[in-house]
Amino acid sequence: VGVFQHGKVEIIANDQGNRTTPSYVAFTDTERLTGDAAKNQVAMNPNNTVFDAKRFIGRKFNDHNVQSDMKHWPFEVFDDSTKPRIRVEYKGEKKSFYPEEISSMVLNKMKETAEAYLGAEVKDAVITVPAYFNDSQRQATKDAGTISGVNVLRIINEPTAAAIAYGLDQKVGGERNVLIFDLGGGTFDVSILTIEDGIFEVKSTAGDTHLGGEDFDNRMVNHFHQEFKRKYKKDPAESKRALRRLRTACERAKRTLSSSTQASVEIDSLFEGIDFYTSVTRARFEELCADLFRGTLEPVEKALRDAKLDKAQIHDIVLVGGSTRIPKIQKLLQDFFNGKELNKSINPDEAVAYGAPLQAAILV
Repeated sequence: VGVFQHGKVEIIANDQGNRTTPSYVAFTDTERLTGDAAKNQVAMNPNNTVFDAKRFIGRKFNDHNVQSDMKHWPFEVFDDSTKPRIRVEYKGEKKSFYPEEISSMVLNKMKETAEAYLGAEVKDAVITVPAYFNDSQRQATKDAGTISGVNVLRIINEPTAAAIAYGLDQKVGGERNVLIFDLGGGTFDVSILTIEDGIFEVKSTAGDTHLGGEDFDNRMVNHFHQEFKRKYKKDPAESKRALRRLRTACERAKRTLSSSTQASVEIDSLFEGIDFYTSVTRARFEELCADLFRGTLEPVEKALRDAKLDKAQIHDIVLVGGSTRIPKIQKLLQDFFNGKELNKSINPDEAVAYGAPLQAAILV
């Protein structure tokens, strides 16, 4: 969540001091938790911790996307007259919620975060959505905002917000073609926009709804899992907790490898009392993920084809999403565009949230 005040954008930290808040809502015997507090207890309470509301908001229960995603969710989703609805246990009773109700709880958390920082009530907001969201998904998101107690000034596309963050709509000299490369924790979106006289038009969207940082973590988890079995002739996969600790260590190592060429992993008593001390190089990580990294260029090519543009016709490339910090991904993209510079000076986790208040400032 961000605010435009005193002539600049400020991204607001939540009560945990984090500038991004996970879209998680948890229901326990005693309370409802949102954000970090909800995500932190997911291992202890998987069936009553809801996430991914964005994957089914504004969709029908029988939508093939909902049906395939459901297989991976530990919480229960059922069909309520064609709408997907979540069932959880809360304070010892069965409760049901629509996706927009879950989203409204997340949005309300963001509203409270902003209010705590500003020391004033927040009434109006601009909310961002993926460019591929249809009218139903946009309306449901707007409804979530309304339920959360905000007046939704406008729903804007995430790639548009990122382009605004970089001031690309302020550049002079006719029509600009902008490619937004958004690689997050679990999704990959490529969008091509044209901007002319401050007006945005989405020319094409492409991507992979199930590719992101978690997949890169998985490759490293797998690598160390095999290494542990080789070294100690024991299988840590027998323990859910061991795998969870290994995954956390892998995510940390991955982040380290974006700024260093080597990362060490040290996990005390990982499995059956064995301390697991090892390391991984950036080059090895790149090998483990080579096909996934290279594969990100396919949606880029598809988006260009659909927009009927040649790659030489792209004026600006914008990086969004934490996984775009990976040097190899930046290199592949820059090489594909024949050495063109990438817009990456704004924290990629925050670029969309940076653009939204700029838009809000224009509207009020």
